[in-house]
Amino acid sequence: MATIIDGKALAKKMQKAIAEEVARLQPKYGRPPGLAVLMVGDNPASAAYVRNKETACHKAGIVSFGKHFPASVTQTELEQIIDELNADDRVDGILIQLPLPENLDAIALLNRLDPDKDADGLHPNNLGKLARGEEGLRSCTPAGVMALLGEAKIDLAGKNAVVIGRSILVGKPVALMLLEANATVTIAHSRTKNLAEITRKADILIAAIGRPEFVTADMVKPDAVVIDVGINRITDYEGKSRLVGDVDLASVSEVAAQITPVPGGVGPMTVTMLLHNTVWSYRRKFAN
Repeated sequence: MATIIDGKALAKKMQKAIAEEVARLQPKYGRPPGLAVLMVGDNPASAAYVRNKETACHKAGIVSFGKHFPASVTQTELEQIIDELNADDRVDGILIQLPLPENLDAIALLNRLDPDKDADGLHPNNLGKLARGEEGLRSCTPAGVMALLGEAKIDLAGKNAVVIGRSILVGKPVALMLLEANATVTIAHSRTKNLAEITRKADILIAAIGRPEFVTADMVKPDAVVIDVGINRITDYEGKSRLVGDVDLASVSEVAAQITPVPGGVGPMTVTMLLHNTVWSYRRKFAN
C-alpha cells in the first residue's frame, strides 16, 4: 500500500513557523501582516475556503480584511475596492476567491491587482516571473504541491512528471514549477489521446482535472508518486455526500508508492501557501 503524504501535518508545521516569524517581525515592523480576501456570492465551497483562510490568518497573527459581496455586485464596484486595497498600507496580500459569477470578468480583476500584493500568484507579472524562473509570488495550490513533494523527499531531477489538467490555477503553473525542478514534464488534458498510456509512464502524476475518481489503478505506473489536486463532492446511493479527489484513492493506493489523500492532502497546503505569500510580501515591503 502507498504511503500517505500528509498535507495536514506539513501545513501545521509550516503554519507554526509562519506564526513564529510574524511574532518576531511585528515588533520590528510596527504592524502585523494583512490579507484581504474578496468573496462574491454564496458558493458553499468558496464560503468554507474563506472561513478556513480567516481562521488560519488569525492563528498566524495575520490581520484578515475579508470582504463579502452579494452576487449583484458590479465589476466597477469590485475594481474600486481593489484599487483601495492596492493603496492600503495595512494590506500585504489580496486574494480574489474564484470562481466568480459569470457576469464578472475575473481576468480583468486579477490583472488590476498590485502584483506585489497578488497573494495567489495569478497576476501576469507573477506568472511571467515563474515562466522566467525569477523570484516572485507563486500560485498557492501548485506551490503547495511542490512543498509536499519536497517534504516527501522526492528527487524530481530527471523524473517523468505528468500533469493532467492545463488550467491557469493549477495545471500550467505546476508544470512550470516541475520544469524548474528539472523534471521532464508532459501536460495532458481532455483532448489528449491515449491518456492512460501517457500517465503510466509518469514517475510523478499530478491529477488536476476536476473529475471525481477519474484516475484509476490501471492508469498509474507501479511505485509512482501521485498528487491529487481535485476536490469533488459526490453523493452515494444512500444520499450521503462526501469529498473525493480526482484519483480513486482505494485502487491507486495499491499501485503507487506515495499518494496524497482527499481531504487532507493538497487542500491544507493551499491555505498555508496563501499565508506564506502574504508574509513574503510583508517582509519584502519593509526590506525595501
